[in-house]
Amino acid sequence: MTTQTSPASGSVGTQLPPRRAGRIRVVLDTIGAQNLSLGAALALMLLLFGYLDPDYLSWDNLQVIAEAVTIVGLLAVVETVVIICGGLDISVGSQVGLASVVSAMVFTSAGANPLAGMAAALALGALIGLLNGAVIIYGRVNAVIATLAGLAAYKGVAQLISDGRAQGYVLTDSVFIFLGRGKIAGLPFMVWLLILVAAAVHVLLKYTDIGRNLYAIGGNATAARLAGINLNKYLIAAYALSGVVAALAGILLTARTGSGQPVSGSEGLELQAITAAALGGCALNGGKGTIPGTLLAVALLGALQNGLTVQGLNTFWQNVAQGLLLVAAVVIQQRRSGRRAVGLPA
Repeated sequence: MTTQTSPASGSVGTQLPPRRAGRIRVVLDTIGAQNLSLGAALALMLLLFGYLDPDYLSWDNLQVIAEAVTIVGLLAVVETVVIICGGLDISVGSQVGLASVVSAMVFTSAGANPLAGMAAALALGALIGLLNGAVIIYGRVNAVIATLAGLAAYKGVAQLISDGRAQGYVLTDSVFIFLGRGKIAGLPFMVWLLILVAAAVHVLLKYTDIGRNLYAIGGNATAARLAGINLNKYLIAAYALSGVVAALAGILLTARTGSGQPVSGSEGLELQAITAAALGGCALNGGKGTIPGTLLAVALLGALQNGLTVQGLNTFWQNVAQGLLLVAAVVIQQRRSGRRAVGLPA
């Protein structure tokens, strides 16, 4: 027998009043299903590793996780921008190594001047970003091929100018010491720097015409061009931003390790950054992605890596986990978009 209700009696069972359901829908739309899923996965992972080792959730270890993901987080934020506008930058890891070496070498040669070392690294990062953008746009080279070439070339330059060895020693300088080990309000300065950069990029993407144009370019480049958007200008600017932030990450690497590192500490960062961006909801064909999603994915990867380390598992499993997460992220995107590979059943 079916239970009926009169309009005056309202809904029954698990049905929500329209106003309340509307509020919930607004909240879900604001946060995003992807972010909710990532947040739930992160919470479960923290609880799991916390159960296996009570010290895992200690404030000291949480700070260790936050510090460890700062450099990857910076790269993932700008990788998100590049991917949103339909590009990809595989060279960011090598850019970090080259900027690290340059910052330390200029610091030493300029009479232990930290500002000179940092300025040189940031200028180099901007130049590399402009070069990547110019090769892709004016050389008409696929972004993957162009930045893959950059991955090898920039690593080679870093090794050549450093003779393959760590350069300089910066931990006699108070500025580098503060960058690498200083704290503000109980949080490492590096973490505050990531928060500042991420917040600035989030505002740029979400609340400005520049951000809307970047999404438009990645979503449909032809329509964006017909709408009067200068594609070349925006793409070059996106790669230049990527270069500058990669250089900033290189400076932080120098500050953390105490010297310029041509390869150690920067190898594999590009894979981690791309994995975080994809896991955070970026569509690898462009037009979709958010900074909060990327940061949640960065935190998830950091928590996973730290948890595996705390449990004493072989660090090679971290690479396996990253690869699996990247594949899972892309598969989920493809399923949501409804696309299928040519020749395969739907």
